[in-house]
Amino acid sequence: MTDSGRAIADYWDAAASSFDEEPDHGLRAAPTREAWARRVRGWLPAEPVDVLDVGCGTGSLAELVAAGGHRVTGVDVAPRMVARARAKLAAAGLAGRFLVGDAGAPPVRAGGFDVVLSRHVVWTLPDPERALRGWVRLLRPGGRLVLIEGRWREAGEPWAPYVAGAEHLPWGGGVGADELAAAVRPLVTDLRVEPLDGDAALWGGPVHDERYALVAER
Repeated sequence: MTDSGRAIADYWDAAASSFDEEPDHGLRAAPTREAWARRVRGWLPAEPVDVLDVGCGTGSLAELVAAGGHRVTGVDVAPRMVARARAKLAAAGLAGRFLVGDAGAPPVRAGGFDVVLSRHVVWTLPDPERALRGWVRLLRPGGRLVLIEGRWREAGEPWAPYVAGAEHLPWGGGVGADELAAAVRPLVTDLRVEPLDGDAALWGGPVHDERYALVAER
């Protein structure tokens, strides 16, 4: 790992203790939790499947996935995030497997999953297009890629790097739906974009930047 990569990993590790204080991270408020649960149900198949949550953070989405009857594996570069994810599912009486590893190159076998899910992860990666190609290879034939992303500023606003080294990230500050779709489209057979910025319940209040889910089929 490069020095900048280590600084970024250390940042997220340090953020673990307060991460769930954000409404859309901890999903502690019932309306926010149900808004995400409803979306997750819509993105995943009805029958139980194997889901990889890359950049799982403290496991809030993984918990919703497991509560829906799916088999979930989470990967995160921050050991403290992974520890909290394990504890969160255990406290809920749910099964889940969590690994410390690079979301850009998860330590799991190719072709082992029906769904690869990520939320607000692509923008943190040093080589996001390489990661996208790798994620598609993790899918079984007919598998699904679900990317929840956005651009964390309004058009024209400058982006201030959140940690030293982040200024070199290709999509630092977020990536718009059109740009992400252009990168994913050659890798998949079908693709749709679902706007999320108009659903205030997802975020604990109104947002004014671009947020969306990109759902693609292998």
